[in-house]
Amino acid sequence: MPHEAIIYRTATPEEIYDLRWRVLIAGTQRDSPEFPGDFHPETLHIGAFAEEAIIGCASFIPSEWDGKPAWRLRGMATDPDWRNRGVGRALLRFGEQEALKAHVWPFWCDARVSAVEFYLKQGWNLASEEFFVEAVGPHRKMVKSLPVPAVSLN
Repeated sequence: MPHEAIIYRTATPEEIYDLRWRVLIAGTQRDSPEFPGDFHPETLHIGAFAEEAIIGCASFIPSEWDGKPAWRLRGMATDPDWRNRGVGRALLRFGEQEALKAHVWPFWCDARVSAVEFYLKQGWNLASEEFFVEAVGPHRKMVKSLPVPAVSLN
């Protein structure tokens, strides 16, 4: 299927739960694809759709980083049949752009160790040593801040 046939848009939690379950939850000790914050009124769920089928998802949940407002990225997943085709990269970029409309940043996440390289390539930075998430596995905190423009003091 051509890349142009993929539509990136906001989604409902219900639209993303099946993919979230199949890619992130199945095989773990979790019993639900729902995350805290999924139904917060400002939470932004993003989906990548090919012919109405969801092939990628991510959720940006209002949070804090270093005591300031931030977005927490959770539940990012790409259907295995669509991996290595740019869907995840485009989905993340679309989600970041949508979330920035609220004038809140940085973004942060607890990235599975297997996904750290992907986030590094998208401009995210490591923010912790490796730690273990119960029922899921090893993770690293990651953060993406916007560049601060240079300010003249003259």
